[in-house]
Amino acid sequence: MKRHLILFATTCLLSLSGALQPAAAVTVVPEGNRNATQPSIPLASIKRTGDLNTTHEAKYQKIYNLLKSDPKLRSKISSVAKTYGIDPVHIVGALVGEHTYNVDAYDRLQTYYVKAISYVKQGISFDYQGENISDFIKRPQFSECGQYKDSLRLWTCRENVWESDFRGKTVGGKRFTDNRFAAVFFQPFYAGQTFGLGQLSPLTALQMTDMVNRYSGLPKLDADHAADVYKTIMDPDFTLPYMAATIKESIDVYKRVADFDISKNPGITATLYNTGGADARARALANANAGRVAAGQPAQMPEENYYGWLVNSKLDQLKALF
Repeated sequence: MKRHLILFATTCLLSLSGALQPAAAVTVVPEGNRNATQPSIPLASIKRTGDLNTTHEAKYQKIYNLLKSDPKLRSKISSVAKTYGIDPVHIVGALVGEHTYNVDAYDRLQTYYVKAISYVKQGISFDYQGENISDFIKRPQFSECGQYKDSLRLWTCRENVWESDFRGKTVGGKRFTDNRFAAVFFQPFYAGQTFGLGQLSPLTALQMTDMVNRYSGLPKLDADHAADVYKTIMDPDFTLPYMAATIKESIDVYKRVADFDISKNPGITATLYNTGGADARARALANANAGRVAAGQPAQMPEENYYGWLVNSKLDQLKALF
């Protein structure tokens, strides 16, 4: 009997010891670039910049000067960053990357407000070849997404179903184009482009609307009210919280899934803002590192792309804004 009690006690202690084992340590990704030289800039960005008879450096200076000359904008950025618990330089990094490599910044913040109003006045709907997005997502292929109640997982599920079941395929006699979900259904003006100060896509806004509602108290967005979505991503007062939410989600998912704290490296958060798909990228990195560790190799840290590399290389100048 005594022997059984000892065995039982030992088993309990071992079980308790296992339960108290710390989770995998989170590695802080330090400031700076992992790449010694800037990764290749996409040809599309080079061509677009050349067609405008400007340079990437000139475009950088333009967005930097907008930030430097507008204390109200910097104040808005600081306030939003505090609400979402991130360093304001993460938001600035995303702004700098977008307006250096994707679009040209307007000279004044007021221009973005004017543009926002103009979008609201236009008849906008999210559809493809006459099929509204609300009807499209009622197709049986999307039934699995009904289990998700939060906007991020719900719209991410729908995006994944598009990729697996519809993109480039013929379904029910209808041929669907081989393009991204965001470009096909959510950008009726300029397919493939993003909008506003933060260069957000409507799909990203729909994904992040629950978090923004929770943190900032802004009304939730609905795909049936496309004009409201466009006004949100065009209006700086609304788009900044959505930028912050997108960045916060990237930081959270890399810590939760890949065991990396990227909150100290604005170049990495800027990279993810540029590429999107933070969750899938974090999982891919986690899986790859599991294989490396099993083989006795060191884990690989997240790396910046060309866009994030610029942000890190300008970090001292961008930090000085605040």
